[in-house]
Amino acid sequence: MTHTRDTAGATGRERTLALRAHISERQRRYGAEVRRLRLNADVAVQAAAAHVGMRGPQLNHIEAARTGLDETRMRSLAELYGCTDEEYLATLAALGASDGKGWWNAHKRRVPAFALDLAELEHWSSRAYLNYETFLVPGLLQTPGYMHQLFETSEAPLSPEQREDTVFFRLQRQRILDGPTDFHFVIHEAALLMSFAGVDVMRHQLTHLLAVSERPNVTIQVFPFSAKATPPYSGPFLITQPASVDLSTVVIDSPGEPAFHDLPETVRKFRDRFNDLRRLALCPGSSATSSAPHSQRDSWAVIQHIKHGLELER
Repeated sequence: MTHTRDTAGATGRERTLALRAHISERQRRYGAEVRRLRLNADVAVQAAAAHVGMRGPQLNHIEAARTGLDETRMRSLAELYGCTDEEYLATLAALGASDGKGWWNAHKRRVPAFALDLAELEHWSSRAYLNYETFLVPGLLQTPGYMHQLFETSEAPLSPEQREDTVFFRLQRQRILDGPTDFHFVIHEAALLMSFAGVDVMRHQLTHLLAVSERPNVTIQVFPFSAKATPPYSGPFLITQPASVDLSTVVIDSPGEPAFHDLPETVRKFRDRFNDLRRLALCPGSSATSSAPHSQRDSWAVIQHIKHGLELER
């Protein structure tokens, strides 16, 4: 996402207490899935708990993400509920068994809980990562210079220390681009023409987009001003897809703090919206095909054209 909230607004004791009390999105999702399986099977909590040698309140705590559940009992419950999707169960078991410790832990008390949760979600998005952005370059594709300008010109400017922490954290997030996940970005043409970063910074940013687009696991499409249809959704969002697509999460960037959504119907709706956006956007293109004579207008060519215009301004 491109939000500027990779660093906390709260300080001191309030922020420390909030971090200590935080239930991670991974933990919450695990409990929510255990509960969803039970509700879909229409099994009473007391009956389900008795099936695995527990009391009802214990299972309630698990479903509320206050405590964990070992894989053996989780699979026993899944069997009771009639769930036989092995890919889903294996992914869910991995989420439940995780201790949540990753590179992001080193950033606790420097960035807010939301940013830590997002980094952990991205860590689990081994299948696909879908991102639509409107007025800013996606966070995973931003250069350090672009980030600095973004945080300096935001409505709530960060202190120099906060800015450095935030930039470093976002650069650490970008390392997932080196993994096997398929990344698909749809960026509105407006984001490529924003001038807040200045000519030199934006020129380097566009050069970086062209370079990243050549990666075999990265697809970048531009949603052009010339599109003949109304965009199906105007606000930025992303979808993380772990090994089991049924455990995908939608992250919606909105005023205030972005939010996580995992209801199947919500995920399905946003996946359909993303598919519509990619259908309406220009095809990706590449340095090998887009620069050929008489080639059709595509995303690579649009980025290159805007970048060339900035070079002429120097």
